[in-house]
Amino acid sequence: MPITRRRLLAAFAATAALPWTPARALEDEPFPVSASDERKIQYKYRRREIEYETAEPAGTIVVDPRKRFLYLVLGNGQAIRYGASVGKAGRTWSGAATIGRMEKWPTWTPTPEHIAEFPKLVKWQQGGMPGGPDNPMGARALYLYQGEVDTIYRIHGTHDPALVGKKKTAGCFALLNTDIIDLYNRVELGARVVVMEY
Repeated sequence: MPITRRRLLAAFAATAALPWTPARALEDEPFPVSASDERKIQYKYRRREIEYETAEPAGTIVVDPRKRFLYLVLGNGQAIRYGASVGKAGRTWSGAATIGRMEKWPTWTPTPEHIAEFPKLVKWQQGGMPGGPDNPMGARALYLYQGEVDTIYRIHGTHDPALVGKKKTAGCFALLNTDIIDLYNRVELGARVVVMEY
């Protein structure tokens, strides 16, 4: 049966009549994480599996700070692509590292640069800001190391979905909280991370 304009419009009308249900929050999290955050970012920055040719082995994370994408290499020419926010620090460093530490709802300690720009953050200088919905590290953090040395660079979540796809975050590489949870669940300590030049 051919698809006519009338049938197409009828199909759209039928789906519009279905009851709207809000996106479910992720369960088993100590703080709210909503899957609906995805709707707050441009479509091109939403997580998806894509064709991706690279010489890197499966399990490698490749960060492209210029395009603001992060790729988890699956192998066989495939990868999961995540939209990212790239902080100032993330535009100044490139190279290879490994995931040396992984944290759920990490503590965040502001740097002297953060405090100079936002003096009220000084209260978190000793001991750091505990994990939670207002913490700029978001729901998860992957800490990048070179050997035994912490590079101070992180792949983490964000409490502000509007930052994804932009160059406005103070952090290194930030994903939606739903995306950093997905990535965190797919990688292991010691995974290789390659950050391309900006």
